[in-house]
Amino acid sequence: MAQQVFPTKTNWMAQKHSLVLAQQGYELMDRKRNILVREMMRLIDRAGTIQDKISSAYAEAYEALQQANITLGSVGEFARCVPIEEGLTLDYRSVMGVELPTVRLNPTAEPALYYGLESTNGMLDDAYFKFNEVKTLTVELAEVESSVFRLAEAIQKTQKRANALNNVQIPQFQKNIKYIGDVLDEKEREDFSRLKVIKAQKEKKAKE
Repeated sequence: MAQQVFPTKTNWMAQKHSLVLAQQGYELMDRKRNILVREMMRLIDRAGTIQDKISSAYAEAYEALQQANITLGSVGEFARCVPIEEGLTLDYRSVMGVELPTVRLNPTAEPALYYGLESTNGMLDDAYFKFNEVKTLTVELAEVESSVFRLAEAIQKTQKRANALNNVQIPQFQKNIKYIGDVLDEKEREDFSRLKVIKAQKEKKAKE
């Protein structure tokens, strides 16, 4: 493919310019990939921490719920008093051009109790607050896991672009530059030899 580039000084300079741009592009892709990988690993660690908290909160919530069921009977009627959560907000933050979701519950004070206190006990309250904690942690986990998924996709695309630059385009530009340079050097040597011959012929005629 290198031989298809017409060996002129203009093309040689253009190929060198393209090589510099490709090398700069590779460095940028490599830097972007490293930053995205670091961000993804940070979020993976965070996701593990959140999952541990959710598991603990679930265990405590179900334990409290079991105790509430034992002391109060079925608590289904009380559970139906709790309204469906409709306070989610979605925003985005950018990391090296990758849009990552920011999911939040609308900030509120301590969650309210929607059932009557005279007919319930502290076990049900504990279960309610623990399940509310699970809800908050689940929202946070959804944000983190979605961000990890987007980062993984972006890293894969960035890696492909970096590989294309490093393994295809940069070597091709280098081959083209070498080919054109070799042809121009050979042409320069031929021109030099031709000039020497012409000069020698002129000198010979001048002596005659």
